[in-house]
Amino acid sequence: MCGIAGFSNLSLPPDTGREVLGRMVAAIRHRGPDAAGIHLSHGAGLGHARLSIIDLAAGQQPMGNEDGSVLITFNGEIFNYLELRDELIARGCRFRTRSDTEVILKAYEVMGPACVEKLNGDFAFAIWDETKREMLLARDRMGVRPLFYRQAGRGLYFASEVKALAETPGFSAELDSIALEQIFTFWFPLAPRTPFKEVFELPPGHLMIASARGLELRRYWSLDYPDDSDADRYDPRPEKDIAEELRALLLDATKIRLRADVEVGSYLSGGLDSAIIAAAAKDFVSDRLKTFSVVFDSAEFDESAYQQVMVEALGTRHSSVPCSAWDIAASFPAVIRSAERPILRTAPAPMRILSGLVHRDGIKVVLTGEGADEVFAGYDIFKEAKLRRFCAAQPDSRLRPQLFKRLYAYLPGIQGQNQQYLKAYFSADGQGLDDPLYSHLPRFRSTSGARIFFSPEMKRELKDYDALDDLRGQLPADYSRWHPLCQAQYLEAAHLLPGYILSSQGDRMAMANAVEGRFPFLDHRVVEFASRIPPKLKVRGMREKHILREAMADLLPDDIGNREKQPYRAPDSQSFTMKNPPGWLGRVLAPGALEGAGYFNPKAVEKLVAKCRANPRVGFRDNTAFVGILSTQLWHDAFVERAAPADRAPQAFDKIA
Repeated sequence: MCGIAGFSNLSLPPDTGREVLGRMVAAIRHRGPDAAGIHLSHGAGLGHARLSIIDLAAGQQPMGNEDGSVLITFNGEIFNYLELRDELIARGCRFRTRSDTEVILKAYEVMGPACVEKLNGDFAFAIWDETKREMLLARDRMGVRPLFYRQAGRGLYFASEVKALAETPGFSAELDSIALEQIFTFWFPLAPRTPFKEVFELPPGHLMIASARGLELRRYWSLDYPDDSDADRYDPRPEKDIAEELRALLLDATKIRLRADVEVGSYLSGGLDSAIIAAAAKDFVSDRLKTFSVVFDSAEFDESAYQQVMVEALGTRHSSVPCSAWDIAASFPAVIRSAERPILRTAPAPMRILSGLVHRDGIKVVLTGEGADEVFAGYDIFKEAKLRRFCAAQPDSRLRPQLFKRLYAYLPGIQGQNQQYLKAYFSADGQGLDDPLYSHLPRFRSTSGARIFFSPEMKRELKDYDALDDLRGQLPADYSRWHPLCQAQYLEAAHLLPGYILSSQGDRMAMANAVEGRFPFLDHRVVEFASRIPPKLKVRGMREKHILREAMADLLPDDIGNREKQPYRAPDSQSFTMKNPPGWLGRVLAPGALEGAGYFNPKAVEKLVAKCRANPRVGFRDNTAFVGILSTQLWHDAFVERAAPADRAPQAFDKIA
């Protein structure tokens, strides 16, 4: 795991190029504190900040081939690098190191850009081909590792984080109003859009070739599901056989993600997914597995009892870190600087605190259970959509809407509501059944209600824009032929997962403390296999992740294996409405600050803040609006109003031949 940066097709004088690259790499040294390097070529430059995990003696990046005609800067890990290395040796390649970086380099020499299709890993890399005068940028299939770019004429700058791009000539941080509208609807901007008007994100499963001709974007992989009208396209085997193959795939995905020259730990939240991964990893490590968790001081969010069940069952060396509402509030400005975008929930804050614990323990790599909910249909939203369709089949039923109380037993605000409220709140009247976004419409509409807090200027800018229509227009051509559950899974796995879970809550919070997360559930073999599993084996009745539970049942205590899904949550607006809030809060939400930024209506925000202070249990819309407004203002402070860094001197890096 590392940070990468660079540029191509730009006529920068050598001294300027070295200074720019030095600043870019310095801005992301938190991603790779172990070493740093840059390489300059005519019209191109590569930079790297290294977190040493595989082949610690391999030397620093950027890494070049024998004659220096091809160079790479690489962020991430290639988990099948040993097998791919043997394949390349059989094809005549010779290696100087044991690193996965050199495997990518050699694979490119043999296969060109198509080499990405051979890689099983979490990666973002740039390859400069001196002979072709081309820069290849590539990102992994599921979007685990970030890669951003901004154009400069016919050239471009690129980096793992926008902080590095902010160090490039001519950069100006300006909010993209459409991106903010998307965040306040979906929780994320639709790639390649980012909150920065002139910065773009390379979408997952894509590569880009930058040359004097311009930028060429190519998709090399996409998430796909069977045509629901053709049952034979689903896996036709008995459930037992499907479960056995799933188990073998997931165990192998976990095993190869333990490949490292440093100790690998595991997160242990107390939920099913992290428990499965920790249990799978336990037998593949030579020493007792180290596990890590967050402990909340509020019983509503705390899962420490379940964490302890797994610790005792696995015999791990366990460490936990306490997290209070005060801790969330105190760390929130740093969270937004790390995330580099507004967010609608505080959940990333405990994850940043947790990665700090891992870092202090001397661990650089952790396994996590992220991705299981998207791949095996674990979220409540999947069951909610199924229940909404169930209610729509008998719209006059008084009993069916009451099932929403059972589904959301952990939400006190739902329990006291009557049938009419539940039916209306969850849009369970059958309206919109033909809408391709049907499964997510209640969430999208509830979240987007926060637009009432936008300033008049923002509303004018967005008056002709419809975020839902934008998303509908980006859906795959085959989407309408998929099963409704598969459609809902696609919206989560192809959009929310890379746009929020793996970025704001994943990579950015872990790498803020130089910790690499690894995700066995997101091995593309597991993802592709799961896409062919019949929907009835994913959600059996109202039992989520049925096939996954069956496949891994013997690894888990019954209390964990049969536990109903409890989504990972943290205190939201109540983290900031305590009696003695952090001193910065009043300044950030002051009418003058809100008016100066220009995104929100100060009077409307003042009323929202008063409402949240008076009632710690405000509803979903008000909670997300409060956190969204606060995080947008913090984003503005950190990136639009940021002072020039005190250390603007060129950094000292060795040139790699």
